[in-house]
Amino acid sequence: MIIRRVRFDHPDAMKLNDEVQAEYHLRYGDGGDATALYAADFDPPRGVYLIAYDEYDRPVATGGWRSQDRNEEGNEDGDAELKRMFVVEQMRGRGLARRILAALEEDARAAGRVRMVLETGTKQPEAIALYASSGYEPCTKFGYYRHHEESLCYAKRL
Repeated sequence: MIIRRVRFDHPDAMKLNDEVQAEYHLRYGDGGDATALYAADFDPPRGVYLIAYDEYDRPVATGGWRSQDRNEEGNEDGDAELKRMFVVEQMRGRGLARRILAALEEDARAAGRVRMVLETGTKQPEAIALYASSGYEPCTKFGYYRHHEESLCYAKRL
């Protein structure tokens, strides 16, 4: 497995983003994540976007972080917000999400961020299990979905 840094507007990132949005729609019936994301959000040193490629150079997993500081949506100074963690269905259960998560945490820490935060939902038990087993704990809700009942927010000190 090769993990590469790419821009969020890279064609492979857009392909995987479409797949994760379709999965969100299947699970929640709401058309996907409506959080506003821009390619520049993930440009170093204020973020990074990663894609894991298999031995055939196919994009199979993705994830990124973007800097957040104290704002009206509940973030705190020094936050690194995890976004678009996703593994294609046929590659799940191989530790790819855990590898990407570790790489993102390391990158955010090196960039001076002090806390990794994320929002997931009640219909994503695999994500909840990954984050709990990686040291994330429930935190005050933040972000676009902070007022939604199905939203769950987690944080981990870096």
